[in-house]
Amino acid sequence: YSSLISYHLLATLEETVLGLLLGILLGMLIALSMCLFRPIHAFLLPLLLASQALPIFVIAPLLVLWFGYGITVKILTMSFMMLFPVANNFLDGLKQTPENYLNLAHIMNSSRWQTLYQIRIPAALPNLASGIRIATAMAPLGAIIGEWVGSSQGLGLLNANAQMQTGLMFAILAVIFFFSIFIYFLIDKLLCLGMPWTLLKSH
Repeated sequence: YSSLISYHLLATLEETVLGLLLGILLGMLIALSMCLFRPIHAFLLPLLLASQALPIFVIAPLLVLWFGYGITVKILTMSFMMLFPVANNFLDGLKQTPENYLNLAHIMNSSRWQTLYQIRIPAALPNLASGIRIATAMAPLGAIIGEWVGSSQGLGLLNANAQMQTGLMFAILAVIFFFSIFIYFLIDKLLCLGMPWTLLKSH
């Protein structure tokens, strides 16, 4: 089974990395928009909450209908799952900027964008790191669901096709487990190296 699983594992790895990057980027953009503009906050908050209320197994088939089979559906499925933890944690961090920092920026006549870039975003990075860790834990599940619903390759498809092959199915489940652990600790290590001051808050 090793060569077969390795082939499909590479596809899942590619989807997971791309989905993570897109989900984190979109989550950050949504959080920044909601922090800066009240009308956007009022509009997007119900949508974010709805994204958690709707089962991903319902959303994934719709994405297949709209975008067809292929890697796009799997990446979008993952990103959809990651939007809330990244956006919600980052938004909380932006809102919880220490008041004395904001008062100092006001005294120094900093513009709204300078305050955001130099104070709010750095202060919110620990929260962002926590959101990314949560999203990373969910990422392999999103990839597997996307592959299960509409794909020609990947561990999700292989697992679906192996339902009557007990040995292969358990081998795939073991690979998915260790793959998920590997991805989480890899991202955690990168976050610790890039933002070492977040260690105290996240561990």
